[in-house]
Amino acid sequence: MKDTLNLPKTDFPMKANLAQNEPKRLKQWAELNLYQRIREIRTGAPKYILHDGPPYANGPIHLGHALNKCLKDFVVKSRTMAGFDSPYVPGWDCHGLPIEIKVDEALGRKKLEMYPVAVRRACREYAQKYVDLQSQQFQRIAIFGQFDDPYSTMSRRYESVILREFYDFLEGGFVYKGLKPVYWCINDRTALAEAEVEYGMHTSPSVYVRYALTSDPAKLDPQLAGRRVYTIIWTTTPWTLPASMAVAFHPDLDYVGYEVGGTVYIVAEALLEPTRAGANILDLSGGEVVARFKGAQLERATFQHPFLDRAILGVLADYVTTDQGTGAVHTAPSHGADDFYTGAKYGLDQRTFVDDAGRMRHGQPEYEGLTVFQANPKIIEVLKQHGALVGEAKIEHSYPHCWRCHKPVIFRATEQWFIGMDREMSDGGTLRSRALDEIKRVKWDPSWGEERISNMIATRPDWCISRQRIWGVPIAVFLCAKCERPLKDAAINRRVVEMFQREGADSWYIHAPADILPAGTRCKTEGCDSTEFTKEMDILDVWFESGSSWAAVVETEPELRFPADLYTEGGDQHRGWFHSSLLTAVALRNQAPYKMVATSGWTLDEQGR
Repeated sequence: MKDTLNLPKTDFPMKANLAQNEPKRLKQWAELNLYQRIREIRTGAPKYILHDGPPYANGPIHLGHALNKCLKDFVVKSRTMAGFDSPYVPGWDCHGLPIEIKVDEALGRKKLEMYPVAVRRACREYAQKYVDLQSQQFQRIAIFGQFDDPYSTMSRRYESVILREFYDFLEGGFVYKGLKPVYWCINDRTALAEAEVEYGMHTSPSVYVRYALTSDPAKLDPQLAGRRVYTIIWTTTPWTLPASMAVAFHPDLDYVGYEVGGTVYIVAEALLEPTRAGANILDLSGGEVVARFKGAQLERATFQHPFLDRAILGVLADYVTTDQGTGAVHTAPSHGADDFYTGAKYGLDQRTFVDDAGRMRHGQPEYEGLTVFQANPKIIEVLKQHGALVGEAKIEHSYPHCWRCHKPVIFRATEQWFIGMDREMSDGGTLRSRALDEIKRVKWDPSWGEERISNMIATRPDWCISRQRIWGVPIAVFLCAKCERPLKDAAINRRVVEMFQREGADSWYIHAPADILPAGTRCKTEGCDSTEFTKEMDILDVWFESGSSWAAVVETEPELRFPADLYTEGGDQHRGWFHSSLLTAVALRNQAPYKMVATSGWTLDEQGR
């Protein structure tokens, strides 16, 4: 019977025995030097360059890593099979807050007694541990590449290139240092870039607060002569009220004077009913409109702060809308981008009353020393005591959170380093306009990626590139001890780059300015001429680091070429690596660093998260 059957025969074993066979197969591939042999076969063939976006070296790989690396491996191997020479240089993102926080936790109070270089050494060891682990894990899932010589953002070569690119920005006039409100994580005590902020639901207090008009109400409308007049603002951040310096009105909106119980309240006509509905402390029902005027008439009117001895200025701003609120916007220049620019226009006080841990400073005893979120209920009580609270409720709304610690962030005015998006380039355009032009020259798959990144570039603020941490590439700038202006000297900059090449970025924390600067170096600021300098100790945003990988890797690896044919990552990288890489390359090479960007989907758990 058996002889009449045509049964297939195979030398394959009936059982996979993966636990035993996997190490043998990996060893065999290593002994064959398989990746290099494939490359040798394609010597002289047309290049196809997929540039690897660096995963973060702070843990073992997960399913998302596997998907990402397998997709890249499919591309590299299929391009190779199609006749291209497609080298793959893997890399790792090794600097930044998550690693520093883990090291902080391990060191505890001992960190306070350690030199910065010792802390950085501990961070480097932590990162290297996971670079080695992830490299091994990627190779176990059969990813082929240059794993014997990958790139790392903490290597001396990479750090020196990043510093060189920063200096090119500085010398090109893109970089400036200034006081501006930035996203600030009070948990990690550092500034955040837009790419480091994620939005989630958050419950905030919602309060309506009245400000007494102290200038002549008859100048707004003769009907208001001799009357007691207030305006009403609405805010979900009562903790910003101690920094309130102005109330903003839209010049073209219609405002009304609404009288109830002998008191007149100024609000936007379109928002009168919502304001009445939100007034659950003071009763605003049963009143009547006694005056109408445009917002422009409120410019430079004066009001009294609801609980501080401070005059509040009426100002005009076109960002005031009738979408929500009252049409009168409380303005704290140190705690909002729009507020800051309005404050600069009108010469308002821009001091911040919140320290780097988010604690209230220079305030009343009721909230002094509390964190901003702890201060909210205390300030609401102060408003009640002063008869300034019109309405109070809770609101659940979308709110910015730190993407590292996932805790709510605040806006806080601090001295930071920025890359100007609208500073003129040599061709007459701006970084923003040139980036938008380059986006159109890139192939986006799916096509909606083009609109998504275009919208982000079109509306983003200047790029805050400084961080108040220690584990990263330092902003290696010398500051005049007398006038505090940065020393801009291309020859000195190149000298520091060479130091980084020899000794790494740790050298910035080891050598004093006098050890680095040539003898006789003087401040170049007109009228200064000082010879004393200090060092800037902030570090660069890690997105600037990874976003310059085209310069540190694609341009320097002999097997690669600029621009890359393909960048491919998850959809979050439109605000991350795709975004920062585009800005750095357009500014310094006048073109996008990629010809095509492919966006992959996500791996989800059983609940679709």
